[in-house]
Amino acid sequence: MSFPIASLLPDDAVASTGSVKRAASPLSPELGEEDWRRAKAALTVALDPQGSGAAVSWDNPESGLKGGFTPTGKPFVKADTICRGFRAELAAKDGPVALQGIACRPSGGEWSVTGVKPAKKAG
Repeated sequence: MSFPIASLLPDDAVASTGSVKRAASPLSPELGEEDWRRAKAALTVALDPQGSGAAVSWDNPESGLKGGFTPTGKPFVKADTICRGFRAELAAKDGPVALQGIACRPSGGEWSVTGVKPAKKAG
């Protein structure tokens, strides 16, 4: 499995210079802007430090894409931001994709994916 380098960078790390097409989602180039909007809303709920730690699903009936996020571990502080690991499951057009990553947010700010990679296979 391969991902464009831009999909591994945090949201603000890709400059919109015109020569680099910014991916809508740091998780997969397959996710369009509306897919990522829906996925990011689910990620926000899943990673909430006051939340239950349960999986949160999302879907986009228009594109047919769907997925879910499960927080992994407890929230932690890194460089004055709250961070939390997560596992993402995507029902992509080419088949299911499992990812693991970390997202962080400044106090009062929005979550931003700071790193993502293919998930380790179970077993």
